[in-house]
Amino acid sequence: MLKNLTDTILLSPSIIAADLSTLGSVVTTFDHSFIHFLHIDVMDGCFVPNITIGPGYIKNLKQHTDIPLDIHLMIEKPELSLQSYIDCKPYCLTIHFESTRQPVRLLQSIKNSGVKAGVSINPATPVEQLFDILAYTDMVLLMSVEPGFYGQTFIPSSLKKIEKLNRFIQTNNFNTIIEVDGGITKDNIADVVKAGATMIVAGSSVFKSADVNEQARKLLETAKKAQ
Repeated sequence: MLKNLTDTILLSPSIIAADLSTLGSVVTTFDHSFIHFLHIDVMDGCFVPNITIGPGYIKNLKQHTDIPLDIHLMIEKPELSLQSYIDCKPYCLTIHFESTRQPVRLLQSIKNSGVKAGVSINPATPVEQLFDILAYTDMVLLMSVEPGFYGQTFIPSSLKKIEKLNRFIQTNNFNTIIEVDGGITKDNIADVVKAGATMIVAGSSVFKSADVNEQARKLLETAKKAQ
């Protein structure tokens, strides 16, 4: 399922929108057909105003599921704690371009550990900032809201950034996944996919009801019609 990530639409529900106190038992009910990854936002209260979880919680959660982990580090100076997140053995580990002066070295460290390396940018950061480092990445995570809180509204100008990044990737024959995070709903997911994204993070739109699998199925159904 995870070999050709650019050939299909993949959903990575963000657990920040779930009840973290019960997720260990709830995650066992998730249907892998619709929930391909678990998106895990790590926030430190510095890079973003909120504080969430750390490697201890992630390692405990991993014991309850074999759904691959998609860890997103929203933290200052990720080089200081990068190894602790590599040790969680996620499928992919994403750092923020704005959070470090050493993005290439960190991306190389992630890749050398056998983990897929991702880099993310905030809405105000031009996507062109990433063009020179795409060779070191497996995935680009474009934030379509300001990072730090779930439930925000999708920023429409994000579509142009997705399109621009997708054109650059295709023109230069990079095998880079475009992931988008923030304000994704059934009303805009088709536009996000048409713009070039193949990996979708969804928080509120998946966890807003008790039937997480059904919410995920509906989102994927809408997204795949746009391919």
